[in-house]
Amino acid sequence: MLHYLQYSPVASFIFFITVLTSVYTLYFEPSVLRKFMLHPYSFARGKNRFTIITSGLIHADFTHLLFNMISYYFFAFQLERIIGHWQFGLLYILSIVLSDINTLYKYKNSPSYFSLGASGAISAVLFSYILFNPFNKLYFFIIPFGIPAWLFALLYLCYCYYASRNQYDHINHDAHLFGALSGLVITLILYPQLFQHFPMFQ
Repeated sequence: MLHYLQYSPVASFIFFITVLTSVYTLYFEPSVLRKFMLHPYSFARGKNRFTIITSGLIHADFTHLLFNMISYYFFAFQLERIIGHWQFGLLYILSIVLSDINTLYKYKNSPSYFSLGASGAISAVLFSYILFNPFNKLYFFIIPFGIPAWLFALLYLCYCYYASRNQYDHINHDAHLFGALSGLVITLILYPQLFQHFPMFQ
C-alpha cells in the first residue's frame, strides 16, 4: 500500500476516491447516484455541468465498479511512474471530459439517457500505456495467450467503433472509443517522441 502511495500518489488518490464515491452512492446514498450521472439533455441546457466529472466517479453496480478498477489497477499505477504525477492527473481528468464529448452531442435531445462510469478515462490510461509499451503482451481472463498491445489497441478501436454504430446494449461504447483516442492524443502531445513508434513518421 505504501509503495503505491509513494510512487503513484495521484493514481492511488483517484482509485480510492472512485471506490469510495461508487460504494457510497450505491449502498449508502442511492439518491446521490442519479444526481452525479451525466445527463446530456440537462447539460445541453446549462444544468448540472459538474456531472461531466462526477459521472466518472460512480458506477452502475458492483460488477461495473470491479471490472473498471481491476483494469485501472493493472495499468494506472505503472503509467503514473512512466509519465509523471501531474501528467497522469491531467490525462485522467481531461479524458473523463473528452470521452463524453460525443455522448453529450449524440444524446442532447434525449431526456431519458444517462451515463456513468470511469470506462472512458480508463480506456485513455490503457492506450497511453500501450503507446509506451506497444510490443508488450496483454493477458485477459478469457484468452489463454498474450496479445501484442498494439494489436489489442487496433482491435479495441475497431470493436468500439462498430459497437457504437450498432448499439444493442446499454454500454456507452462512444465513451470507450473517445476515451481511448483521448489517451492517445494527450500522450502524444505530452511526449511527441512517441511518434517514433509509428512507421509513417520515421
